[in-house]
Amino acid sequence: MAVPVEDLLLPRPRRARLDGATRVVASGTVRDVSDASLPPQGYRLTIGGDGGVEVAASDDSGRFYARATLAQLERTVGDGALPVGVVEDWPDLAVRGVMLDVSRTKVPTLDTLFGLIDRLASWKVNHVELYMEHTFAYPGHETVWAGADPYDAADLARLAAFCRERHVELTPNQNCLGHMERWLVHDRYAPLGLSRGVTSGPMGMPFPASTIDPALPGSLALARDLFGTLGSALPGARFHVGLDEPWDLPDERAADWRTWLDTLRGLPELSDRELLVWGDMVAAHPELLAHLPDGVTVCEWGYESNHPFVDRGRVLADAGATHWVCPGTSSWMSVLGRTTNAIEGSRAAAGAAASTGASGMLVTDWGDFGHLQHLPVSDPGLAAAAAFSWCAAANDDLDASRIGALLDVHDFGDEAARVGRALVTLGDVHSLQPCAIPNMSFLVLPLYFPQLPLGPGLGGEIGPAHVEAVEAAIGSALDDLAAAKPGTGHGQLAVEELRTGAELVSVVWRDIRARLGGDGTLAGIPADVRRSLADDTDTMVDAHRQRWLARNRPGGLDESCRWLTHLRDCYTQGEADDDWAGPLVERIRQQAAT
Repeated sequence: MAVPVEDLLLPRPRRARLDGATRVVASGTVRDVSDASLPPQGYRLTIGGDGGVEVAASDDSGRFYARATLAQLERTVGDGALPVGVVEDWPDLAVRGVMLDVSRTKVPTLDTLFGLIDRLASWKVNHVELYMEHTFAYPGHETVWAGADPYDAADLARLAAFCRERHVELTPNQNCLGHMERWLVHDRYAPLGLSRGVTSGPMGMPFPASTIDPALPGSLALARDLFGTLGSALPGARFHVGLDEPWDLPDERAADWRTWLDTLRGLPELSDRELLVWGDMVAAHPELLAHLPDGVTVCEWGYESNHPFVDRGRVLADAGATHWVCPGTSSWMSVLGRTTNAIEGSRAAAGAAASTGASGMLVTDWGDFGHLQHLPVSDPGLAAAAAFSWCAAANDDLDASRIGALLDVHDFGDEAARVGRALVTLGDVHSLQPCAIPNMSFLVLPLYFPQLPLGPGLGGEIGPAHVEAVEAAIGSALDDLAAAKPGTGHGQLAVEELRTGAELVSVVWRDIRARLGGDGTLAGIPADVRRSLADDTDTMVDAHRQRWLARNRPGGLDESCRWLTHLRDCYTQGEADDDWAGPLVERIRQQAAT
């Protein structure tokens, strides 16, 4: 049975009456008409039997999205033909956004961003943020961004112009309370911190001092400098000021978070902007929601498929707070992704948006712990969020298999239909064994924390059937990649990137198997196995460097590689540092020692 043409579109439109049996050769003539009765950003696309095409819309965005659908139809049907019929479409949510982390070592080239935004806009995404900590070239703060290959004002101007042509709002995003470790590591800024050096962070882990003291005049002066500079580079209606995870702020000073927000809301540098803030602090301290200042939107984030978006959204709605829902791509701390978790998280977020009155969705793509995942690993999460935020009901049947097929058509251009299938297979391989850790894949736990022993309660449930299933899935995906025929540059790079990711996870999986066959520790792995793991990890360092440089600026690459070289060194030495917590903590400790 033939698949309806509209089922091959991303996102699937709200209403489509397309004759799957009738094809006409596109005439190339598109007639635009205005129709004020259509919703904002909506359109009606009519394809006649004579090849004539009419686009009706009430605004320019709707006309753009009609043409995006038309382009997808041409790509799907092929041979220069179009199906006869009518598509009527408009979005559930006015704002359908993507936040891309460009601060956790990886700064994409402008060409990489141009390509990504082009794809996102074709999926009807209309809002993009580049999450920044230290990767904008702020004048006078060269010490912070030296060596990071940051963006400058000219870069952002080019990117903003590219976005405007595609009806995408490029919004500045600069954290200014927590996640300031890249600033506080330097002597000039350290006095602004609530803590110094290495502190005890989440779950008792060593963590760099990361939170500026909102009561200090110097903190406000720094924030105003950053907002003024970045805001001038990216004018617009919104500004994301972050305010999440102020780890060093004690509970008894939680009210300082709200005072800080009130202060920022009154700054002249932000006076004409809607402020976006993360929602974790008000979730932990709902009293902070009382009399929230005007012009603030709370971004409720959650990265597991069972995140309580509805419950949190109701609290925000009851407090009169404008809010967005913010799921994640589940790519970070995974290497290969967690595909179904990302899809179900966005599905739940979209449902919560409808029931709690959220005005937008912002899917986040983080790069925690070295940004070791490659760009295509995020594609299923990005595509799912685009579909659900456009029209959740029309895309309700979206799952990993269907997303893989859609990406092969509209992302990778793979006539063999293998890249997307390999991608979603690899993205769910973590679920083929019984161990689950929130916000990461268990399959790569020894990569990030080789000092943790495995055994009862942490990997002991893995049996021969799980080993066979994981290895069979990786092997099947590698076979698909070998048979793939990608027709886009993104697809061609994706094949090599996914192969590299699969090989890296295979190395770490051998580590897990060896630990579980012994006493659970790295030291308990037989010496010959450790030598083999060290050699293969060294090979992966070279592969990671090569893949990175195909899409990203060099700044941050050495730090990213340190996660891999540290693992290699542990294999070589036969032991792991008990207090390893990453290259930045390592750097701070080395500074303190000298």
